[in-house]
Amino acid sequence: MEPPPWGGGPGADQDRVGARPCRRTKSGPTPGQDIDRHRRALTVEFGLTDDQQLFQETTRKFLEDTCPLDTVRKIAEEQPEGFDRAWWRRGAELGWVSMLVAEEHGGGSVSGRGLSDLALVAEEAGRLVAPGPLIPTNVVAAALSRSGTPEHVGHLADLVGGETVAAWCPPAFSAGPFQAGRPEVGVRATAQGSPGGGFVLDGTTGPVEAGAQADLLLVTARTEVGPAQFVVRSGAAGLTAQPTESIDLVRRFAILRFDGVEVAADSVLGEPGRAGGEIERQLHNAVVLQCFEMVGAVDRVFSFTIEYAEDRYSFGRPLVSYQALKHRFADMKMWLEASHATAGAAARAVDSDTPWADELVSVAKSYIGDHGPFILQECVQLHGGIGVTWDHDLHLYLRRVVQDRTQFGTPRDHRDRIAAGMGIGDE
Repeated sequence: MEPPPWGGGPGADQDRVGARPCRRTKSGPTPGQDIDRHRRALTVEFGLTDDQQLFQETTRKFLEDTCPLDTVRKIAEEQPEGFDRAWWRRGAELGWVSMLVAEEHGGGSVSGRGLSDLALVAEEAGRLVAPGPLIPTNVVAAALSRSGTPEHVGHLADLVGGETVAAWCPPAFSAGPFQAGRPEVGVRATAQGSPGGGFVLDGTTGPVEAGAQADLLLVTARTEVGPAQFVVRSGAAGLTAQPTESIDLVRRFAILRFDGVEVAADSVLGEPGRAGGEIERQLHNAVVLQCFEMVGAVDRVFSFTIEYAEDRYSFGRPLVSYQALKHRFADMKMWLEASHATAGAAARAVDSDTPWADELVSVAKSYIGDHGPFILQECVQLHGGIGVTWDHDLHLYLRRVVQDRTQFGTPRDHRDRIAAGMGIGDE
């Protein structure tokens, strides 16, 4: 199983882009922008600050003590919600839902770069395939803090404290920036007749992570004037959630149906018809956290695969001593380190709001989404027969990474997105 020699990753369909010259429509910062800030966002960082390291170690110890893999298996069998609410509140006490929320709204980060700090939690969650709606709750909390009215901000205290959880209901992923009227937006919002009379939501959206477990929903809908987002309570009349199957054992998804769901005018997040930019920012947050979760899972599997190869003997020698396997381990290590680097660059770019954030986020997802599952499949092969058994933990990690690979755009989707940003295919 050797990957193709090009840079897109194993199993990728590189023919979609081709070798023709391309022109960039998104260049560097304009003269009026803070060039130093953008340059810092692209600088490779080789370590964590002391505060970040303490936060990471605290999170890791909490997860290892409260949610080891045996507990994950038990939750999969016994917890219909896929996570324990009391456990989630304890995680929230560590700051799991505060990193992307402004300090004046009850939040705050470790280093001043909220997404990079929260990515440490996502990476540790990946190491133990931890349950819980970490990504959707944080995406919604960040959106409410950034663009919400005082009424929307009022929801943040319970979200940050872990008393409630939220579900993010984005449109289906597309290769270009979000636009109004696209067919992937399954929910339609119709304005009531009188001024200030609110809206009526109809249609379906999903699969939505934690859609049936969430207390609060952030729903994207199309309107006559463009895209809009609505903050909706889970118990709203006319709203139903149909659970769907998930390859991940502790992740829960649902199709949400809106049949004449009435929402007040003040439920709109931001300005009606101008939600495209906010949706893009939410997508950036979600994909970066997803990439770090995949990296955490792959890193953990790679580590215990090396340990297994050191302990497992064949013809009187440990497996790790064979040159052919050394080459495979070296390749995997290189891909893993590159995955760490691309995820980190994407997080810094989003934190710094650089003009290259969209491109770097898609680079990270396309690279990690291709190489992550490939590395795990290699690790399955190196374990031999035991690697494909239910009792071994490998499949738990493979399930998580494959789920993340397909959610919020596949690697191929994100390569198309990069190509669109470069102007490839334009006349």
